Amino acid sequence: MTRVLISTVLVAALLTTAVSDRAQQPPAPPPAAPAQGQPGAAPKASQGITTVVNLVDVLFTVLNRRNKLVPDLQKEDFQIFDEKFPQQIRYFSKQTDLPLRIGMLVDTSNSIRDRLKFEQDASTNFLFSVLRRGRDEAFVMTFDDEPQIIQAFTSDPGLLRDQIMQTRAGGGTAIYDAIYEACQSQLSHPPRPPGDQPDIVRRVMILISDGDDNLSNHTRSEAIEMAQRTSVVIYTISTSTQWIQLSQTDPDKLASRKTHLTEGDKILQDLADETGGRAFYPYHVDDLDQSFQDIGDELRNQYSIAYIPTNYVLDGRYHRIRIEVPDHKGYQVQARRGYFARANRENITQPSPSGPASP
Repeated sequence: MTRVLISTVLVAALLTTAVSDRAQQPPAPPPAAPAQGQPGAAPKASQGITTVVNLVDVLFTVLNRRNKLVPDLQKEDFQIFDEKFPQQIRYFSKQTDLPLRIGMLVDTSNSIRDRLKFEQDASTNFLFSVLRRGRDEAFVMTFDDEPQIIQAFTSDPGLLRDQIMQTRAGGGTAIYDAIYEACQSQLSHPPRPPGDQPDIVRRVMILISDGDDNLSNHTRSEAIEMAQRTSVVIYTISTSTQWIQLSQTDPDKLASRKTHLTEGDKILQDLADETGGRAFYPYHVDDLDQSFQDIGDELRNQYSIAYIPTNYVLDGRYHRIRIEVPDHKGYQVQARRGYFARANRENITQPSPSGPASP
């Protein structure tokens, strides 16, 4: 009994000493996490941390005075401004011959009923001109009262054409909802190509419409922001013919047509300008043949600049971007016009070798 009592007292004394010593020492570093697959290893997700990503990544093309691509410029040739403040270029690359992931958005509302055949021909011609079987992929979305995927991603232009030619017109127009949905559900995570860099693809939207939205739940700014966040370049093709006058129907006089834009055309222009694309106002489908080829060449010959804004504040405000080529007067830079300063949170387990995603 005495022996048990003495042992109990000794153990209590030792515990008290240990606690006292630990209280006087700085906290010990956490033990190293066991390797995955070893006993006691924590799940991978539990080791991640949340970080706020502020890197802005801008894709763009450069054209000369003749609207021809300029593919041989270097990092030193460019200057980039964020709200008029010059920025340091952290990353620069030339991205050529990238696989394309294309969203073909076709307006099937009642307002384009008379131009539906034009839409079908224009979208089909584009896909057969640009899509490379086995390398590029596209999907088709129609929109009237609401957007609907009628053909999922495929590299077969024949499948896409078959679905496009079956479209019928009717209902209202929800353009902004269609853009938002196409970017969020399809182009944000497009099919990956095989190879060493499966994540590098060019995301493109071809929007064929008269631009008159009357049913969307999302606003134009929300649609543009979603396109910018998912790095989607929007090319728009107007179906409007309100600007055609009888005196201008002579093919020899059509070169000077389009003396004014309708309100819908201005919307299409804005969507293209804000995302780094281009707007087209054709009368005949044949007017687009060379334009389609030019778009394909542009999308496979782009530059990429990334920077961390010196004036970045997570206030949700829209920041204007301007890229200049100071030593080459007359060069035109086609890039998105800005971004929304909102946090882009990522769960990471180690630093990214190529830098985080853009806001």
